[in-house]
Order: sequence, then structure tokens, then C-alpha cells
Amino acid sequence: MPSNKVQSIKEELKEKIMQSEDAVFKELHTKEKYIEALYIKTISDETVIQDYVVKPFFEIATAETFLAYLQSHPKVKPFESEEQTLEELIRGVAVLFYQDFIFIFDSKVDRNNSVLDTTVETTIQGPQSGLSESLPTNLGLIRHRYPETTLNVESTTIGEISKTKVMILHDEKLVDQDVLRRVKEFLDEVDIQMFQTGEQLLDLIKKSNRALFPVMLVTERPDRVAVNLAAGKVVLLVSGSSFAVILPTVMKDFMASMEDIYQTYWVSIFLQVLRYVGFVTSLILPGLYVAVTSYNPELFRFQLALSIAGSRSAVPYPSFVEVVIMLFMMELLTEASIRLPKAIGPTATTVGGLILGQAATEAGLVSNIMIIIVSAVAISNFVVPINAFSFSVRIVKYIILALATCFGLVGVVLGFFMFLAYMVKLDSFGQPFLTLVQTKSTKE
Repeated sequence: MPSNKVQSIKEELKEKIMQSEDAVFKELHTKEKYIEALYIKTISDETVIQDYVVKPFFEIATAETFLAYLQSHPKVKPFESEEQTLEELIRGVAVLFYQDFIFIFDSKVDRNNSVLDTTVETTIQGPQSGLSESLPTNLGLIRHRYPETTLNVESTTIGEISKTKVMILHDEKLVDQDVLRRVKEFLDEVDIQMFQTGEQLLDLIKKSNRALFPVMLVTERPDRVAVNLAAGKVVLLVSGSSFAVILPTVMKDFMASMEDIYQTYWVSIFLQVLRYVGFVTSLILPGLYVAVTSYNPELFRFQLALSIAGSRSAVPYPSFVEVVIMLFMMELLTEASIRLPKAIGPTATTVGGLILGQAATEAGLVSNIMIIIVSAVAISNFVVPINAFSFSVRIVKYIILALATCFGLVGVVLGFFMFLAYMVKLDSFGQPFLTLVQTKSTKE
């Protein structure tokens, strides 16, 4: 191949791939030989490159012998086309430029063997591997699932003492440049001494705008990261953290599970509807129970009204006190299940909940119907896929409960519309929080 053509191909490949921080262009010299290597270090095995390219380059004396070595090596294949070479490059191979030849050296590394399964966002189907605490490993996992040359990787440091490395990932072709600018400005303004995980950004945002709901999504799944990169989102990877941060994030992102894309269409629709039903149930059911029981019992059928009245006949205080006591105990059980060791946590909380509910009912402290209400609320709250969002929902239901205690059904309706109005007011780096259909971003 003519040397000018080799030079042209080399410059085009470098232009398309060198914008990313993990791209490496290495030059090696001896008196007799000169070779250049282009690869992406997060998805290439640099040990293999060192053993099979760098060492032989310095050990083999003549240029002709080294050329014969490359042509006969089983991991090396000749150049076919620029498109094919670029496709191979973003999947982990190294491109070698030697004399007037271009070689493709297989240096791919499988990062899936070095990571653990997901523990927070589990799915029945689909990939089970999660992110690790190694930044290069995480970047390699994402590049394996998102093999695009337009994937741009930048880095910055956060923390006056920790000086933690943070990588900013985005697809240059799909990202909204205004959102990207807002994200970079936010990171530049972060003032913290010790920064160790992306979840700290949630706390920093809450302190700045007092937001009740998270406006960024924290995930441990590489496949969720790849899907959001394809949607034009910005992803942050923090050194030492096994979670990635996705921005901007709207409500439908918090209500979506990766299980949806691994199921059939109607099953996926059913699961999404089920989540929203559980979400609304968790919000309004406690307040609705108090409102109907204390203010508007005529809404019940006659038999149901008598049944509830008979169940509450031994309870010595109003329904809202009964609801608050049981919700508070459920919150304690939920927190205990998180803090207890995994070996005894589920057993202790399950047995504790059963004994507590049975004893409270027999002592006349709460009614039987109240046990059903609290159980339904707890189950409905766990239907929300993202924990950070479900925690916020746990708070909102107390606000609606307080309004229902004061104003009955009017308070429930008022609280629900106040909740909707608050979410309409929220935005995530310029993206309205209640956006249902996000328009495809274009590069400015």
C-alpha cells in the first residue's frame, strides 16, 4: 500500500477515535524500525500488546524479520477496509502501522469476567453483570455494549482532598449540547472535600434547590447506561464507585426497568401500567382510607361500611392516629431490613412484621383493615424500580395523609394535584421532569 495512503488512513482513524481519553496512540523506534499502534486501552489488553508486539519489536533485529513475524502471527490479520478497521478498533483490537502495511492485532479483553452480578437492579432476563469499582473496567463494559466512534470520554476531578477522577461519557452525535454544558458547569461548581461516589451528587443538588425528588438516575447496570447513551443522555463514572450517574433524568426513567426491553410488547406494557398503579396506590391509599373512614363513610357499600366500623370498634383513637402508627412501624421495618446482615435481615423483618401486626390487632391498637392497608402501601412502594425515587414517594404520602386528615377527600385531591404541580415545576438540567416523550437531541 502506498505510504501516502497509509498516512491518510492513519490520520482519519486518529481523528475519529483520539477525541476519547482512553484512546492510545503509541510510537516505537529503533535504529532499523519504526511502528505505530492505535488502540482503546479500556477494551484492549495492554499486556497482550506488550508481550506480542512491543517486546518482539525490540528483540527482533531486522525490519524484514519483524515484518515476517507480524505476517505469520495468528493474532494478526491484514488491513481490508477503513470501515472494517474502525469497527474492529472500537471492539478492542489494536491497529498497527508498520512500513507501508496496516495490520489488525487482536487484543480484545472480556471485562465481564471481572465483575459481579447486579444486586440492586435485578432482572429475570437479560444481562446480569453490574458495574465494578474500577473505572477502566466500567468504561470497557460500556464500550463493549456501545461500540460507536462518536462515544466521547472526558474526565475531570472532584474533591479538594480526595481529587476523585470523574469521567463524562456522551455520544457526540446525539447529545444535547445545552444539557452537556449545564452538566459540566454543575461539576465545575461542586465544592466538596471528599468525593467518593456519584450518589453524593444527589445530595449536592438537593442542598442547592431543596428538591424532594432526585433529578439524576444512579444505576449499576451497564446495559441501562448503553440505552441511555443511545437516547442522548450524559453519563458520569466515578472512580471507586460501582454506580454510574445518568443525566438528565425524567420521571418515566425512574418508572422504567430494564426488564421492559427483555419482555414481549404486551407484557412490557402490563408491567409499566402495574408500576404506575402501585405508585398512585402508595401515594394516596393511606390518605384515602382516613378521608373515607372519618369524613365520607357513605362512599362505602353498606356491608363494607359495617365491616370496617366493626373492625375499628375496639380502636380507642381516630383513624389518622392508627394510620400514622402503622406506617411508622412499617418504615422502621423497612429501614431495619436494609441495615441488618443479609443472612438474618429478611427473616427478622418478616417474622417481626407478622408478630407486630398480629399483636397490635389482638390488643385493639389497630384494626384488621389497617393491616391490609399498610401491607398494600408497602408492597406498592417496592414496585417502583429505582430506590431513590421510591424513597421520595414514601415522604409524599405523609403530606397527602396530613391534608386528608384536615380536609377529607378534598385534601386527598388537593394533595395529589399539589404533587403533580410540584413535579411539573421540576427540571433536570433543562429537561422538564414530567416529559413523557423526549425529542431526539441534535448536535449544535
